[in-house]
Amino acid sequence: MQPRYLQVEKDGELVIITINRPEKLNAMNLEVMNEFIPVLENLENDSSKVVIITGAGQKAFSAGADIEYMSKIGSAEAERYALKGHEVLSKIERLDKPVIAAVNGYALGGGCELALACDIRFASPNAQLGQPEVTIGICPGWGGTQRLLRIIGPSRAKDLIFSGRRINADEAFAMGLVNRIFPAEGLLEESKSYAKNITKNSTYAIGISKMLVNRGMDSNLDTGLKLEICSWSLCFSNKDRQERMKAFLERK
Repeated sequence: MQPRYLQVEKDGELVIITINRPEKLNAMNLEVMNEFIPVLENLENDSSKVVIITGAGQKAFSAGADIEYMSKIGSAEAERYALKGHEVLSKIERLDKPVIAAVNGYALGGGCELALACDIRFASPNAQLGQPEVTIGICPGWGGTQRLLRIIGPSRAKDLIFSGRRINADEAFAMGLVNRIFPAEGLLEESKSYAKNITKNSTYAIGISKMLVNRGMDSNLDTGLKLEICSWSLCFSNKDRQERMKAFLERK
């Protein structure tokens, strides 16, 4: 069935997923979350090489979770909602292909957490990022307390979470929360251009590298290095490696 709130577009070896609720600043209600799951599951086995996630319009990447819905639920239902968010964001994080967040406008609360689950974050100058959950009486619930500290460090993560403040694209770039800033009107095209350069590289090696970085964040150095050696060795049994090395030597 065609998703109602997600637009999925193929551009060669790229897939662009657009959250399409601009009238609600692309907030992610349960319908949006449920639509994400089959889309992401299809991406696990298709021929695409890079995924870009963005929001419709210029005002918001995603303003976060559905506060109107959350204002009416209790602890048990809140846990189910959090589990749904974790399911979606974990699928993004564990895809064996790079996922780029093209952050246009607001990326707050769950929207910021969605961007955190992506591998790379590009932002437009009007982007505003933050974890303002404490201002409405809750803590981040879709991985913000864990992914944010791993990306910008515990002290900066605590600053953003405890204060609930929003930061602009320049501050986000300075602290390493976003990788690059592109003009708003060119954000998606610049993201596509970057992604197309990635597609020229080995899909197998990129998937292995993504896994190593993700696993390494939760491992001690010795374990991470041993895993890297095993994975590096496995690359030598891949036909793609043989063809690329041969082509390199022939060009040389």
